[in-house]
Amino acid sequence: MANMMKLMKQAANMQKNMEKMQAELAERSVEFSSGGGMVTAIARGDSTLERIKIDPKVVDPADVEMLEDLVFTAVDGALKKAKDMVAEEMSKLTAGLGLPPGMNLPF
Repeated sequence: MANMMKLMKQAANMQKNMEKMQAELAERSVEFSSGGGMVTAIARGDSTLERIKIDPKVVDPADVEMLEDLVFTAVDGALKKAKDMVAEEMSKLTAGLGLPPGMNLPF
């Protein structure tokens, strides 16, 4: 019974630590650029898009498709980078649990 109480206490502490880390990650930003820096997307650790910067030189009314591709690539890259940042930080938190590789916790 003592082991069960210890395990429950560890789980509660881990949940508190995860919540704290998620709040901290929501404040951190990553950026990804496309088109040689012509379009930059900035995303937060909570997978929200913070900002998009577009160099006016890339805005060509005759080639909207290129701008769309650049924006898409920058946003997609920034969101993937944010996801990777969260996964890396969470793996540090769960390192001592002895979870098998590839087993993810629901967060």
